[in-house]
Amino acid sequence: MQQLTQKLGSGDMIIQDVPYPQAGKGMVIVKNHYSIISAGTEGSTVVAARKSLLGKAKERPQQVKQVIDTLKKQGPIQTYRAVMKKLDAYSPLGYSSAGEVIEVGEGVTEFELGDKVACAGAGYANHAEIVSVPINLCVKLDANTNLKDAAYNTLGAISMQGVRQADLRLGESCVIIGLGLLGQLAALILKASGVTVIGIDVSEAAVKQAVDNNVVDLGLTRNAAGVEEQIQSATNGYGADAVIIAAATASLDPINFAGAIARKKGKVVVLGAVPTGFDRDPFWYRKELELKMACSYGPGRYDLNYEEKGIDYPLPYVRWTEKRNMEAFQNLIATKRINIDYLTTHEFEFENAKEAFDLVVSKAEPFTGIALKYDLEKTVSKAKISTSDNDKLGKINVSFIGAGSYAQGNLLPNIPETSDVGRVGILTNTGTTSKRVAEKFKFQFCATNEDDVLDDKTNTVFVATRHDSHGPYVIKSLEANKNVFVEKPLCLLESELESIIELQSKTNKAVMVGFNRRFSPLTTKLKKAIGNNPMTMIYRINAGEIPGDNWIQDLEIGGGRVLGEVCHFIDYLTFLNGSLPTKISATALPDASQLNDTLNILVQFENGSSGVIGYYANGSKSMTKEYVEVFSAGMSATLNDFKELKVYGKGKPKKDKILNQNKGQKEMVNAFVNGLLTNGKAPISFEDIVGVTKASFKVLESIKRGGQQVDI
Repeated sequence: MQQLTQKLGSGDMIIQDVPYPQAGKGMVIVKNHYSIISAGTEGSTVVAARKSLLGKAKERPQQVKQVIDTLKKQGPIQTYRAVMKKLDAYSPLGYSSAGEVIEVGEGVTEFELGDKVACAGAGYANHAEIVSVPINLCVKLDANTNLKDAAYNTLGAISMQGVRQADLRLGESCVIIGLGLLGQLAALILKASGVTVIGIDVSEAAVKQAVDNNVVDLGLTRNAAGVEEQIQSATNGYGADAVIIAAATASLDPINFAGAIARKKGKVVVLGAVPTGFDRDPFWYRKELELKMACSYGPGRYDLNYEEKGIDYPLPYVRWTEKRNMEAFQNLIATKRINIDYLTTHEFEFENAKEAFDLVVSKAEPFTGIALKYDLEKTVSKAKISTSDNDKLGKINVSFIGAGSYAQGNLLPNIPETSDVGRVGILTNTGTTSKRVAEKFKFQFCATNEDDVLDDKTNTVFVATRHDSHGPYVIKSLEANKNVFVEKPLCLLESELESIIELQSKTNKAVMVGFNRRFSPLTTKLKKAIGNNPMTMIYRINAGEIPGDNWIQDLEIGGGRVLGEVCHFIDYLTFLNGSLPTKISATALPDASQLNDTLNILVQFENGSSGVIGYYANGSKSMTKEYVEVFSAGMSATLNDFKELKVYGKGKPKKDKILNQNKGQKEMVNAFVNGLLTNGKAPISFEDIVGVTKASFKVLESIKRGGQQVDI
């Protein structure tokens, strides 16, 4: 299928073939009829992409700071890879569309094939022939709906939420500052509600369009003579009951102007992208004005449970969610209480989408709404897409399932470039990522279907997806008789672990987990210096906070930080002392969300060794992240953040320091591939992997039991 993409680095915009999207659980596959270009949001993205690197840096000071922080912690190579991943990626555009349902995923009951729907969401409702959208970002339409109008779905819901935040009643007044798409849609909704609407814009053309189409009761340019007095007159001398700022500007004028024209104890709602550093006097303070922000489409936005899992908010408690806002907007169109036909000033065939964005950037002529129309007669294929002329295979032939930031920065660049290793297929959630990764790392194809990367060409699968899919993909890979490398954790469920153990025993295929720290060069030196005697170990991790609504903290998707991250450190102590964990006791610092991400763990091992893992999410970011101490047979050693090793014995301590942190990712990938080439085995024993995974499950069990020691 074809999709419009842009590279952030060069600004190059192309329509290209990408893999057909997957019909995941709770997802709806839609054939787009129309999509709408948001001149504000998308226009600023396109303009930024076309700027020089210096221009991009000036616009994104926070991201520049992140780059500097990464450089300090991880060194130039990892920083370069992270930056280039962003700059070279094919970024999808678009977030508002309408079309027809052609496929539904597991668990979807409210949509059927052939339904007309309107879709929303950046990364979902893209400018593409086919899109995959979660059910709570998709609304069913009447069969006779005009899909061009319905494609304004996202923009309509955003405007609707701004109107709801204003909380106006019949007969009250509202001034809208900014008469672009959002402003005009908000005005239409307000007029349909019986509110007196006054529209303000710096553009005479925008004001004229609103007035000519009866969108506002009074339209004024910002610099019109006596503009404040005219607003006072139109509101019976009271001032506006509410002001909605739908403009996009770096100027403070909209927020201060809103304060001047609002009535005492009125509301000001920020819907557009404007600064809010208003002058306290004379208006805001004396009038006791209320400033409110409108969060995108409404309640549910940015909530993983709502948007990705499809868990709705109960209507009696949350009357208007983002989906219900979209439904209300579509109802206004269907019942003709608002007429938005005039908003579409330009329509382009999808194949001419670049010309449409050139118009947005150049502003060569006035425009409001720009619609992209799709060829409905065209047949869209699900076939895999060739990305390289090289079809040679080796002894080890690799395919990737999942290729996000970590895989692109730490796994893919480290696959040996030898004739013994063939690069076969890439499968990810998004077609744009699949395509770019396959091209960049010279894989033969990118795909939509799991079967394409589990076919006879591939004998080794790398799994680098979200944690909840690790176990299922390892199981599918073993069932297909493949060697498998999976990023940590191995799985999230004990039942999955049992299946993996059984399948590995039957197939005798290599199973490897990405426990990279044991492969760090300084770890190798530490292990050699400390010997194989029973030892005591301390591993302190200044992990830092991850918000509770992040997918990693979600027990179903990320498994939480114990299963998702602490397994790393259990493995490290297992490697150092050379024996398996046998007993675990763990206590977590109480927190309201029960995240269990600040905890102490005591691990006992078969050979009598013991280790303490201190995993802390409540510390300062300025402190180094990881610190290890080991004590054994008169020897001691410290390892600081995988950059500095000190070994204490007789005489002066031996010091070994490297310039840039090395956690062993390159060495790990090479060890895995070389192990397969030499003896068909992974460099970490399957017994270690199983033991560490079981120990991770037992950490959670011990926490639930109040720190009671549990056997592994």
